[in-house]
Amino acid sequence: MKHNRKGRALSRTAEHRRALLRNLVTELFRYERIETTQAKAKEARVLAERLITFAKRGDLHARRQVDRYVQSREVTRKLFSTIAPWYAERQGGYTRIIKLRHRLGDGAEMAYLELVKSVEQMAADRKAREAAAEAKAKAKEDRRKAKAEREEEAEAEAEAKS
Repeated sequence: MKHNRKGRALSRTAEHRRALLRNLVTELFRYERIETTQAKAKEARVLAERLITFAKRGDLHARRQVDRYVQSREVTRKLFSTIAPWYAERQGGYTRIIKLRHRLGDGAEMAYLELVKSVEQMAADRKAREAAAEAKAKAKEDRRKAKAEREEEAEAEAEAKS
């Protein structure tokens, strides 16, 4: 009988499994999407949803319970200040698992584990990415122009010496 055998062992000791899941959940909150195996995603999802529920409560005890599990204070701050308000009206279902492919080498089923966002949040993220890409392109163009000007000055200087 399988009494008290909830969860997947993931071929790891208890300490290693706990460390793995802590890392996965911390990085999920940091990047809002991670790529991992389906089995790990399904286990990390349970913990991530529990931590988001704590963050929605927002009191000191909830913050301390989240701090015990999440490995970075900055990620805890993000969870309480940014992520939890997204789900103020939502009763669970904060994450989604998107199946991807079979990994080369061992054939493991890969998946994205990501935080569910509203259409407005996705549009805002898209605008932010586009603005960052435009700023990057503008900076690259400015560097290119500055380099061309330096080369022209060096050529003019070389001609003046000749």
